[in-house]
Amino acid sequence: MKINELKVLFTEEEIQNKIKELAEAMNKYYKNEEVTTICVLKGAVMFATDLVKNLEMPLKMEFIRLSSYGTGTVSTGKVHAVDISLPDLNNKNVLIIEDIIDTGHTAKFLMDFINNNFKTKSTKFCSLLDKKISRVTDIEPDYYGFDIDDKFVVGYGLDFEGYFRNLRYIGYKEIV
Repeated sequence: MKINELKVLFTEEEIQNKIKELAEAMNKYYKNEEVTTICVLKGAVMFATDLVKNLEMPLKMEFIRLSSYGTGTVSTGKVHAVDISLPDLNNKNVLIIEDIIDTGHTAKFLMDFINNNFKTKSTKFCSLLDKKISRVTDIEPDYYGFDIDDKFVVGYGLDFEGYFRNLRYIGYKEIV
């Protein structure tokens, strides 16, 4: 896959506008209550940093590494917890920030992990992209930016074998 082969799915401006909309809804929901965000690395890092810059409540940022992709463009269906060390989240408002919900395996794994290990005040899931067409679990995000169909997307944190994360937009390669 090469950059010149990519079609733009969401521009930088569309992404930033959507982030402001999501932040506005979260600011209304949380009011001024403290929130602990959990960014799922590496794909959600761009989204998470831009989102928290628009959140108005006191917050702490945590980072974990999970993956359900090996090499290639299809989820393996198995979640690999690279680093899931978290502080005490009991009685905390928790906001999980993910780049994409695809099959739902990673989101379900993380929600189950938090629910089995902590008694949070609230746990909400936010994903920039929601690929409902690929979902095999019953998990749904509380907040999401864009619905996408069955495309493999890169850019704005999303990668193909480690590349393309630095693009300011989200793109895809058209298969003909």
